[in-house]
Amino acid sequence: MTPLPLFFSPCPNDTFCFHAMVNHIVDTEGMRFEAHLEDVEQLNHRAKHSDPHLCKISYQLLPQIAHRYRMLPCGSALGFGNGPLLVAREPLPSMTSQTRIAIPGNHTTANFLLKFAYPQAVNTQPLLFSEIAGAVLQNRFDAGVLIHEGRFVYKQQGLHLIADLGVCWESHTGLPVPLGGIAVSRKLPDTEQQKLARILHRSIGHALAHPSDSQEYVYSHARELEPTVVHNHIKLFVNHHTLDLGERGQMAVIALCKLIASQQNGPDIDWTDIFVPLISSNQKKIASL
Repeated sequence: MTPLPLFFSPCPNDTFCFHAMVNHIVDTEGMRFEAHLEDVEQLNHRAKHSDPHLCKISYQLLPQIAHRYRMLPCGSALGFGNGPLLVAREPLPSMTSQTRIAIPGNHTTANFLLKFAYPQAVNTQPLLFSEIAGAVLQNRFDAGVLIHEGRFVYKQQGLHLIADLGVCWESHTGLPVPLGGIAVSRKLPDTEQQKLARILHRSIGHALAHPSDSQEYVYSHARELEPTVVHNHIKLFVNHHTLDLGERGQMAVIALCKLIASQQNGPDIDWTDIFVPLISSNQKKIASL
């Protein structure tokens, strides 16, 4: 069988989740995989302009590609208290249309949450997420939006927290912050989509039960190698919503995407068919009787 390419980020939460399925530690139901690790905005660009079968994306992009992709019910980065952080060298007197802000990508949920909290923040420029803190410290920007490991080390780097951008979303909606998830092509048969959901769910379950198994794989790709940073990153971004979005997690994703879709004036989206159902092998057999 030809390996199925998997596209996800090198961040600890993704490598932690995908490790067991990529390395066939769990039952992959006869499937083989080929891992490709890229920056989140590269992944967004890939999903928008090409057609990978399975790809990590920012939920901000979903309204644009929902006609081609559904979301797996597992593998998401979603929760309370894990939103992107707006930082600067010193407290900002105010946020204006002239404030220069580095963002981790135009299609990232972080960029949407910045505009959600600060509609006047229009002078933005995308950078590789790992370069944003340094660019702010070098005075190339007045502020920057940090994601991934950057949120855990900005204080040591001498940066000042301006705002947790997830707080605005949480207080406005009462829902967790939906950052990113795993998109699967609608070109794959439903049975294959559900199989991938089962395999990834199995892989995440193994990672949570045996966290040391993925350690070498995680550290081989992490941008920050300090053990406390890696541990805290996984602890924050891998939670019960990662194992299964559940009803509340799906509500958060749909709320975010409906708001974005209304701003883009794009085509209507059938939100009842945006998530692949998590069906176990036994459930599938029972359903077919």
